[in-house]
Amino acid sequence: MAGAAVPAHGGSHGTGSAAAAWLLPVLVAVVLGAWYLTAVFRLRGSGRTWSGGRTASFLLGAVLVGAALSPPVDAGTVGGHMAQHLLLGMFAPIALVLGAPVTLLLADLPVAARRPVAVLLRSRVLHALSHVTTAAVLSVGGLYLLYLTPLYALSVRSDVVHHVLQLHFLLTGCLFAWAVAGPDPAPRRPGMAVRLAVVVVAGGFHAFLAKLLFSRAPVLPVGGGHDAAEVEAAAQLMYYGGHVADLLLLVALFAAWYRRTGRALARGPAAAPRNAPAV
Repeated sequence: MAGAAVPAHGGSHGTGSAAAAWLLPVLVAVVLGAWYLTAVFRLRGSGRTWSGGRTASFLLGAVLVGAALSPPVDAGTVGGHMAQHLLLGMFAPIALVLGAPVTLLLADLPVAARRPVAVLLRSRVLHALSHVTTAAVLSVGGLYLLYLTPLYALSVRSDVVHHVLQLHFLLTGCLFAWAVAGPDPAPRRPGMAVRLAVVVVAGGFHAFLAKLLFSRAPVLPVGGGHDAAEVEAAAQLMYYGGHVADLLLLVALFAAWYRRTGRALARGPAAAPRNAPAV
């Protein structure tokens, strides 16, 4: 795949190339983690509290992003490409979103600097993009476009396309996770039943694409030129890894629901809110 590290074959040049290949993943993980920890320390320094669980979740997400960009994963194989999709588009977004980065950002910013962020959060464009259905189409639909069109072959030849796709995986994955189960407030978030249905349907389309890749391994991805056995292994990774990620997202969704309404219901009907807000 474009952007893959050049294998080190010994000597100073090989060592230097290997070290350079690790620069981007380490830098991305460190920058994400450093920003989050700095904001948490400032918040606690002002006397406010912040969840250690949220901090651990975001840091895990930063590590997963770095791992997805690392040379062992970004190795130019269809299996590595599939692992990148799962890490950047599904697992890392869940962990990052559960860290509530938008809430932390708003709490950390000076009052005057919060206005542009608030304006963005209220914008119609973000409302449309962050709807759970739109986010699902952008996330899963992008995979269909990638593997069933010449886009995959183009990403192999072009570093720019390769990195744009990586960014697309991460951003759409975060949008979807945020729309489904993010603790950050989401504009016009639909109810529990709608989000549950969208996760199930999106998971079905994701699994169908994996089965299609497996059954048509000799000719898919379009223009990939990979060995059929390699594509079949990647398709299996996509199928089972996608199911695990969907399960984690559903766990996050039901956990959020329980935090909002389950405890009140457990205390009895009198304590349960009549018009509980959507989680």
